[in-house]
Amino acid sequence: MTNSAAAPAPPNPYLVLGAAIVLPASGHVILGVPVRGLQFLFFMVILAWVTAKIAPPDASFVGRHAGGFLIYALSVLDAYKLARIRHAQWVHNAREGSDSGHGGIAPHT
Repeated sequence: MTNSAAAPAPPNPYLVLGAAIVLPASGHVILGVPVRGLQFLFFMVILAWVTAKIAPPDASFVGRHAGGFLIYALSVLDAYKLARIRHAQWVHNAREGSDSGHGGIAPHT
């Protein structure tokens, strides 16, 4: 078993969510996976360019760049999901290291 007291707390998932919404890929950078964020940015730009080329001329800005907005939304969800998983694992490991013998589950009476 690892000592959970030595493990630093992961970033708050809501902080990661806010950062990912404001600036694409910044949530991944906060989580320490900047290459994953860069991959999302790359595909965001590529798909925005592709949909701009194939969209009809009378489409709105969002319609012309729908591929990029799709990848943007997926990157926000991905960063938040990673943050939630890491936070839940950290909480679980911290509870394992506590002195309670039942791991947070109350016995039946």
